[in-house]
Amino acid sequence: MRLAAGLLALLAGTLPSAAADAATPPSGTVSDTAPTTTWNAGPFAVPNVSSTAGTVSCGTAQPCDDYALTVSVPAGYDAGHSLRIDVKWPDSAADFDLYVLDANGREVSASASSSDPESVLLPAVSASYTVRVVPYAPLGDSFTGTASLITAPADPPPSTATPPAYDNSWAPDAIADAHNAGEPSIGVDRASDAAMFQAYTSTLKVTYDGAGNATWQDKSASAAGGCPQGSTTSLDPILFTDPVTHRTFESQLAGKTALTCYTDDDGETWTPTGGSGVNSGVDHQTIGGGPFAPGGPGALTSYPNAVYYCSQDIADASCAVSRDGGLTYGPAVPMYSLLDCGGLHGHVKVAPDGTVYVPNKGCGGHQAVAVSEDNGLTWTVRHNPSSTPGDSDPSVGVGAGGTVYMGYQNSDGTPRIAVSHDKGRTWRYDQNVGASLGIKNVVFPAVTAGDDNRAAFAFLGTTTGGNYQDPAFQGVWHLYVATTYDGGQSWVTADATPTDPVQRGSICTGGTTCGKDRNLLDFIDATTDAQGRVLAAYADGCTGTCATGGAQNYDALASIARQSSGNTLYGAYDAVAGGKHKKPAGRR
Repeated sequence: MRLAAGLLALLAGTLPSAAADAATPPSGTVSDTAPTTTWNAGPFAVPNVSSTAGTVSCGTAQPCDDYALTVSVPAGYDAGHSLRIDVKWPDSAADFDLYVLDANGREVSASASSSDPESVLLPAVSASYTVRVVPYAPLGDSFTGTASLITAPADPPPSTATPPAYDNSWAPDAIADAHNAGEPSIGVDRASDAAMFQAYTSTLKVTYDGAGNATWQDKSASAAGGCPQGSTTSLDPILFTDPVTHRTFESQLAGKTALTCYTDDDGETWTPTGGSGVNSGVDHQTIGGGPFAPGGPGALTSYPNAVYYCSQDIADASCAVSRDGGLTYGPAVPMYSLLDCGGLHGHVKVAPDGTVYVPNKGCGGHQAVAVSEDNGLTWTVRHNPSSTPGDSDPSVGVGAGGTVYMGYQNSDGTPRIAVSHDKGRTWRYDQNVGASLGIKNVVFPAVTAGDDNRAAFAFLGTTTGGNYQDPAFQGVWHLYVATTYDGGQSWVTADATPTDPVQRGSICTGGTTCGKDRNLLDFIDATTDAQGRVLAAYADGCTGTCATGGAQNYDALASIARQSSGNTLYGAYDAVAGGKHKKPAGRR
């Protein structure tokens, strides 16, 4: 269990001041013929809690231990193998954190929780790493590090179902922020069939005719439309459309509060709200909603559903609930603290029975969901023990009967998804859904579900292995969608942009440490329309001549991939997916 920084400082003053022993040996190599290396370091007396401020610092007063690890393997070895790094220590009350840096000093993976051991998985490719161990609460203890090349677990055969096909549409240049659409979110008004697309301060309405042709319109919240705080400022945008009430919420993070509006007519008019209920959230806000769970406080007005706003601060993450349709929110309730989970969380989803889920990429050495079964009054973190921490936020989709599908980027970069039938207490069928297409790295998981046994998992992926955040990375990225029709036992994966890359080269998810390869920002989104078609919202980063083989141009064009054929997520409508989407003249 983690200790408060003040207590750690007190403990540091009472422990011996002897200098810690450096890693012994200081370096090592793993290869296909010598797959394991170990080292030891310690004892450590002085804690280093600099990570609580967001970035680890190392120095005399803030000790770290660095081990130089070399991986030497044949090309293609990563197809069936992973690099696993573990750090463990004798005293369970102590706490060490694990970070892995590439040859350029950039963090490529981390496990910074309260678990013992701390573990990461990486692709088994030739590379040079610095394995940095930080004594967060060492209590005078030492640690042992192990790096091993391991055989990846076997996955079940992919589904034999016919993969759905997708057609893509792009916002026209006449829309002011068409090329400023990083980290979009999407919802569908199932009464009007309009797709509502949010990126930065723009809310776009997209409608489809019978042939599947898309029409994009700017319906952004504005003073003229009744929402004076809309379309002015944003540090993080988010959108949610309730599939039952048809209300769309648009929220912008602005400093330590949120500016939120909603519309009941697809953006023709907007209503300003009280914001969020969370006073200190600093990043990755999420807004969602659904039925109230029975037996607890319910709606205060005629609006039947709960609305949840969640965000995290430096030391914890909180969620507030609105009982009046999003006009006002109650007090924020902590979902977890740094004792439980670190980093950013994904998007909130509400099950048909009112259970609320917020996924997180790093909780005690695993990925997990924070779960509330009492309308946000209390929360429990439930882990997927088969997972390892990732770099992108995981995503949850909930089927009509409450089955939970959690799609995530494992720490080796691969796309995995698991299924729970008991609200995250246990997980089944955890598998790599990209192996059949040779996908080795993914970012931005986004999951949506329909019938209880049907779900779709969208992500950006590349068949190139290695550190995708290295500016020298040469991978070509596409939008992929994996679909299950048997409750997650098997998945069929399709390339939704087979002739048009989304990005060439690196994709950086490191925030302000990134360069121009952060054009796509932090996530994409997926949703389902009334007939069960899957719609995935993404920013197209490779446009113009880049799309036909030219240089990467780091665009962020508002884009939607909409299912055009194949069985949908609602079995009753399997025959309806169809229609072609025409690219705007001159777009590609």
